[in-house]
Amino acid sequence: MENIKQNNQKKWWKNIVVYQIYPRSFADSNGDGIGDLQGIISKLDYLEQLGIGAIWLSPVCKSPQDDNGYDISDYQDIDPMFGSLEDMERLIAEADKHQIRIIMDLVLNHSSDEHRWFQEAKKSRENPYHDYYIWRDGTEEVVPNDMKAAFGGSAWEWVPQIGQYYFHQFSVKQPDLNWENPKLRREIYDMINWWIEKGVKGFRLDVIDQIAKEPDRHITNNGPRLHEFLRELSKETFQRADLVTVGEAWGATTKLAKLYSNPDNSELSMVFQFEHICLDQIKGKEKWDLAPLPFIELKRVFARWQKELYGQGWNSLFWNNHDLPRIVSRWGNDEKYRVESAKMLAILLHGMQGTPYIYQGEELGMTNVKFKIDEYRDIETRNLYQERLEKGYAKEDIMRSIYAKSRDNARTPMQWNDEKYAGFTQGTPWIGVNPNYREINAANQIQDKESIFSCYQTLIRLRKEYPVFVDGEFELLAEKDPALFAYTRTNADAQVLVICNFFEKTIDCAIEPDRSMQLLVSNYNDEGQRKTLRPYEARIYYKLR
Repeated sequence: MENIKQNNQKKWWKNIVVYQIYPRSFADSNGDGIGDLQGIISKLDYLEQLGIGAIWLSPVCKSPQDDNGYDISDYQDIDPMFGSLEDMERLIAEADKHQIRIIMDLVLNHSSDEHRWFQEAKKSRENPYHDYYIWRDGTEEVVPNDMKAAFGGSAWEWVPQIGQYYFHQFSVKQPDLNWENPKLRREIYDMINWWIEKGVKGFRLDVIDQIAKEPDRHITNNGPRLHEFLRELSKETFQRADLVTVGEAWGATTKLAKLYSNPDNSELSMVFQFEHICLDQIKGKEKWDLAPLPFIELKRVFARWQKELYGQGWNSLFWNNHDLPRIVSRWGNDEKYRVESAKMLAILLHGMQGTPYIYQGEELGMTNVKFKIDEYRDIETRNLYQERLEKGYAKEDIMRSIYAKSRDNARTPMQWNDEKYAGFTQGTPWIGVNPNYREINAANQIQDKESIFSCYQTLIRLRKEYPVFVDGEFELLAEKDPALFAYTRTNADAQVLVICNFFEKTIDCAIEPDRSMQLLVSNYNDEGQRKTLRPYEARIYYKLR
């Protein structure tokens, strides 16, 4: 246990909260309707006030923007829509003055088809860059196999000039990189070290569990050489500095996560796993095939990850990101109990062991949006609509799925104030603003001690002040209770008790804190009765042992 404590104290990223910024939707400084790096710099005071310790910056590298920056054409330059390399260097320096580190989003599974590597690769089979990508022989009429791309259609694209297909798991403009090629890997390592020298303090690695794919065997994630590649990547780059690294790994299990986030630092700091996020869909179907949230299973999933990684790995804690709908609309109540349920979901998550991630606007209780189909900008959403129309789905059913799960729910502009376009831009925003911005915005909440923003401030401060939030062991309570989510976190010195009513009805609390416990935070402005919990009520209690 003592070794765990010492290890926790050494790792700065175990004591902080990370804030994800989706740059094109955060703050626009030049009136072109697209957020930019100067806009982020202008909001660093706000982020310092919130209390976060690092920014995870969604992709800002040069890109044709076929998939909103996740198609990189130059890893060592900034896309002009966001600014310049000098702006990036300034952001790193200015954030440091606010005690905020910058975590970059790197896409190492694929590049843009406009990257110079691919432009060379498709010229001939003998080109030195040809083997930087995954090619298969074939004829124009017969694809190598039946693998499908995540955004629809075949995963193979024909290049007539050389009579071969290239493999792409996502858009046709996102050819997959061939990690079997050591020259490619060396180029990637040199690029990462270049960013480290510029002061970047960490990396979020997009779909990193897919780099060791074997398409001939229909293997996309968790390929045979994955952990070999990750260990080499870490040794050649991440271990040279005091960094945080988090890998997006949709196929991760607790067993695999122990490899990814082994405390020996041989691979990554942690992974984003999505087991809890996939619970409200019909099993074996797509995310669009909606199902009620199985609450008991949600508790079991969280408990398993908390228990099995304790002392052997590290959890990332999140409800939202740029690919997911707003949690208050998804599993909370974004109407009558928006404030209470948003706070409850925050308290529930931030009491656990791991590094919490806040997605921009989550700290304000921003909600999902209901656009007309032609107002959506997300390639996945638009493709889904067309595909399901062609399959005979009713428009109403398609739109119900889109309202619930479209990635654009997370990508509407940050709501700063009640002025035009929510204070995001002086121009016309690249995507529509949620109409509720007059009610839900930062200006309304910053000075309000009862606001969602204030609740997040408190939770961030508690993690810094009470070591038990970092190193305490998790124990799930009342596992089969149909409405109560309760657990303890316990170390040698102290214990916290977290109790949350996950639903709208008042309930009898099966777990009553003893009178020696101090109330640290609640989502109501009075403690109320310890034996009952009001709609979405959540509390954290504390005592010394």
